[in-house]
Amino acid sequence: MYASKPHQEHDLELLHRHMLETRLAVLVSQGPEGLQATHLPVLVKTDEGPFGTVYAHLARANPQWRAFAHDLEALLVFPGPDAYVSPGYYPSKANNPKVVPTWNYTAVHAHGPVEVIHQAAPLLAIVSELSERHERSRPVPWNVTDAPADYLEGMLRAIVGIRLPITRLQGARKLSQNRSAADLAGVRDALSASPDPLNNALAAQMRPL
Repeated sequence: MYASKPHQEHDLELLHRHMLETRLAVLVSQGPEGLQATHLPVLVKTDEGPFGTVYAHLARANPQWRAFAHDLEALLVFPGPDAYVSPGYYPSKANNPKVVPTWNYTAVHAHGPVEVIHQAAPLLAIVSELSERHERSRPVPWNVTDAPADYLEGMLRAIVGIRLPITRLQGARKLSQNRSAADLAGVRDALSASPDPLNNALAAQMRPL
């Protein structure tokens, strides 16, 4: 992932927080017919390995997992909020019209080999933890044990699990750090006042200079 130096993020705690808050990641890998990609919810174990380990599952019918090889790297993309930045947000534009639009965003890319999991017990653990993560805010959370055992067994046979130990981690936080404090504040204020919730989410991440 390309990011100019002011927009590179190397703080591991911050990168992990971004990954943990991402609800849907994109798994990209090389297959016999070229690049393949799958959108999928993931579990991030920050205490496994130097950069963490990611667990997820794919449909067994998805051909992507059949091409995984330990000598090839796969990529997990963790997108964050993004926002169009108008030159009109910059107070400096009044004195210097040499400005153009840009785009602010945050993202994390995790690289590593993919191990395929077929065994029922670890598959059930992945599915259970994913369900618990996304059900915990409900008044009456659904649990995998609510499903009939034979039905659950059939569902587990229809998926494969994956484990990706992260060997390389890259982060980008393009949040107007290359602008003056006044321009950064102008962008933050404009995005905060926007009716678009993604703009608001990005503004909340912009740090004062």
